[in-house]
Amino acid sequence: MEHRELKRDLKNRHVQLIAIGGTIGTGLFLGSGAAIEKAGPSILFVYLIIGTAVFFVMRALGELLLSNSGYQSFTDFATDYVGPWAGYVTGWTYWFCWIMTAMADIIAVGLYVRYWFDIPQWMPAIACLVLLLGLNLLTVKLFGELEFWFAIIKIITIIALIIIGIVLLVIGFETKTGVVSVKNLWEHGGLFPNGVSGFLFSFQLVVFSFVGVELVGVTAAETANPRKNIPSAINKIPVRILLFYVGALFVILCINPWTVLSAENSPFVQVFALVGIPVAAGIINFVVLTSAASAGNSGLFSTSRIMFNLSKNKQGAKLLGKLNKNAVPSNALFVSSIVVSIGALLSYAIPDSAFSIVTTISAICFIWVWSIILISHIRYKKYRPNLHKRSTFKAPLTPFINYVVLALFAAILVIIFISEETRSALLLTPIWFILLIFTYVMKRIK
Repeated sequence: MEHRELKRDLKNRHVQLIAIGGTIGTGLFLGSGAAIEKAGPSILFVYLIIGTAVFFVMRALGELLLSNSGYQSFTDFATDYVGPWAGYVTGWTYWFCWIMTAMADIIAVGLYVRYWFDIPQWMPAIACLVLLLGLNLLTVKLFGELEFWFAIIKIITIIALIIIGIVLLVIGFETKTGVVSVKNLWEHGGLFPNGVSGFLFSFQLVVFSFVGVELVGVTAAETANPRKNIPSAINKIPVRILLFYVGALFVILCINPWTVLSAENSPFVQVFALVGIPVAAGIINFVVLTSAASAGNSGLFSTSRIMFNLSKNKQGAKLLGKLNKNAVPSNALFVSSIVVSIGALLSYAIPDSAFSIVTTISAICFIWVWSIILISHIRYKKYRPNLHKRSTFKAPLTPFINYVVLALFAAILVIIFISEETRSALLLTPIWFILLIFTYVMKRIK
């Protein structure tokens, strides 16, 4: 029997923890190492800036989703307020975003497993992907449960890290690299040790750290009480950013000078190793491994749902809109999994640069998606003022803040172009958009 509707099986606790899981992933646990290497302690300011921008994007997303009970994701309101082409391009770009992100996550799984076992990193990557596919084929409630417990592990780990860090600060604990102190923030070249360029070049890496925060919007169609649960999850984002990002990195940078941390490994694991607690380092490595698996799990969930939605709106193949007996879009899951497996091939072909390439492309595409959300909100407020007036979850400081955040995103794209490390990824990304516009025009002609 073919079920044509997704089930609203995600409860409030699932949505809340999916929101946390979406803001804590591979970008923080692994990517922050490279960001620290570029920016030094000033990375804290970058996380605050991007985190604030993302919060305003989420408030715009929340108001738009709740303005129409028929909206199941941001592709729906992009179609309404920007045009059918925007819904098509944004929907498939979001799918591509998460494909790139899931690739990065399974590559990270391979890197983390190598902490214990000297095996090719593509092997655990493929094993993880197969396991996640099997679990996702069951029920959306199981996905919610998995993300719930994955997120619990992340939360406990980061809170434990912060508490341990505070204790080490208070007692003035001495590590192999010196005394744990707040002075480590400025005594090794200052807050901006690599100058303005190092500060600016870290923005792309930090943008990737926040990808997935909009996953709350994708769960709207499978959330039991979206009018209550979505605003609650979005409003807690600032506290989560301060605690999980700024708080954790502040502690890490106080425990050890930023100069001893490496871009190749997770700073969370390195901190405990440098403090001299190898067992704890192994435990943290397991946690960041589950975090990468969690992010990959979110990737498969979101790509399959966006494909399902595109199919329902006749913007994707009809086959992708079919649900299995558990009301899960199984065909879309299989297609996404096959494409994500390319990430394992990349980790085999170019193990040293695979992570950097896919994270940059992912960040660029997410900037497009977030920008479309802001533009849709600007047009919503302009052309449907009555809906905005009746809204119970109004986005603050609009439309001014929308333009400010859009300007920030444009500046980040310029920075990506200036940096030699990321320029090639930026120049390759337009190929994707040209392909989408071409396929959209061909569909219209038919």
